[in-house]
Amino acid sequence: MKLFKQSIFLLALGATALTSCIDEVTPTSIATQDMVEQSASSQTAMLYGIPSAMLSVNTDYHFAYGYSSIMHIRDILTADIVKDQASGYDNYWSWEQNAYMGRDYNRASYIWTYYYDLINAANNVISSVDPENATEEQLGILGAALTYRALAYTDLAQMYEVKANDILPETDGKILNAKGNDIKGLTVPIITDETTEEESHNTPRATREEIFQFIEADLLNAVDYIPGLTLRDKTFPHLDCTYGVLARLYLWHGDYDKAYEAAVNAINNSTQSVITASRGLSLTSAFNTASDFMWAGQFSKENRAVTSGIINWTSHLSNETYFGYAGGGYVWVEIDASLYDKISDTDWRKLWFKAPEGSMLQGMTSFIDEDWGEEMPDYSSVKFRPGQGEMEDYTVAASVAFPVMRVEEMYFIAAEAAARIQSPAAGMAILTDFMQSYRDENYSSDASSLADVVEEIILQKRIELWGEGQIFYDIKRLNMPVTRGYPGTNHDPDFQFNTTTFPGWMNLVIPRNEENNNGATIDYATPDPSDMYSIWGMEDDEDEGETRHKVLKLK
Repeated sequence: MKLFKQSIFLLALGATALTSCIDEVTPTSIATQDMVEQSASSQTAMLYGIPSAMLSVNTDYHFAYGYSSIMHIRDILTADIVKDQASGYDNYWSWEQNAYMGRDYNRASYIWTYYYDLINAANNVISSVDPENATEEQLGILGAALTYRALAYTDLAQMYEVKANDILPETDGKILNAKGNDIKGLTVPIITDETTEEESHNTPRATREEIFQFIEADLLNAVDYIPGLTLRDKTFPHLDCTYGVLARLYLWHGDYDKAYEAAVNAINNSTQSVITASRGLSLTSAFNTASDFMWAGQFSKENRAVTSGIINWTSHLSNETYFGYAGGGYVWVEIDASLYDKISDTDWRKLWFKAPEGSMLQGMTSFIDEDWGEEMPDYSSVKFRPGQGEMEDYTVAASVAFPVMRVEEMYFIAAEAAARIQSPAAGMAILTDFMQSYRDENYSSDASSLADVVEEIILQKRIELWGEGQIFYDIKRLNMPVTRGYPGTNHDPDFQFNTTTFPGWMNLVIPRNEENNNGATIDYATPDPSDMYSIWGMEDDEDEGETRHKVLKLK
């Protein structure tokens, strides 16, 4: 623990006030005026502002480092990621503890404000291009901006869609809030490049169908426009990514035939190969290199997130550094023990994690620093390596890429869609071919029914995309329970919630600052899920004379 130990403590004093009320958190973003003036095309300069907005930082809150942090938040809201509480420095604790997630807290405000800043950056580009008179290059810029906007709204629709769960019942086809209004299927307000300021103050939450149609239209236009984009950097979306967002959208909406087609198109148009074991286990470049992803976010030495030293992806996700939150040994990042146990010992992805003592793979995981690896608790992740394998110099270690989208995800979407529209066997064939070709040559599964095949596909998808912020959507979409409390769990006792449906906290809450600025949302608020679950525990069974584990009743 060589770096930032004292500064983390001092800065964490402010972080302990994360439960306080705030009106708004506004990260900085957008291209500078100098970029616009120096560029041959102001539209290109404005487009550069969007990937910059994806890395926006607010140094008042150490979870506020942009899109990759929200990916991490989504994973924390599942059971798959464990934050080992080695200290009191966990910036994500309230999401883990289902606390302070309501309209009056910065947990709600940060996510909301971040996404609408990103949408605003995309809208600025979209409004600058007239497709009727645009050049091919300008159409390419427009297609990229439309894809960014579609990504943001696809994320928002899934996070904020109101669905019934074990703390929010549906009665007679309706989900009623405290005002007695039906909020079933409501998502978020749609703000476009044509929305006036006056309209933005009275824009209601879009229904599931309204936002689906809006996003689909953006993406279908983007498919036509984006081939003209001349910027080849992976921080910009290209045709494969546009199809990839379409595949995610159709999967959410249940249009499995279109999801399959879009996923196949994404694969066929992708320039990214499936990550191999040598790449995925590299000590210097595993899951930190843009060339391995379809679509990447890229931190550089000049980014405020990097210069902060500790408010960035590497600080929070990489255990193999001598600084930061995870690597500094303050909050180790681990895989859920029960999920780890479901990975075959012949699957090389299991080496992303430190094997527990006495297991078949004990001592098989490679570490940049073997002595440091000895200090890590069981199940600790080494999936996301620091830049160039550098453990001490944060300007190098944190200058990494993170995966916004990988081609591997498309194989799992295609497999699930094929299982539903063709046959369970067809879906299983796609999964088996992928697994045996790229992950585990010994892979096999007895799953044959549709339910079992989909469950197996989602299991392998959870393993593949661990830490990448996507599994939240599958759990909510498929109404899968979350289980953190069980014999042998490695979840902190304060976070050991078990649910009977998808967790109610996955219906994210619109913050107060939006209600203050947009009166149309006030009467259609999603109920605050905070503190609605009881911690899993143990109880003596007097009848059987033994101790048994159980899920406690909801509060």
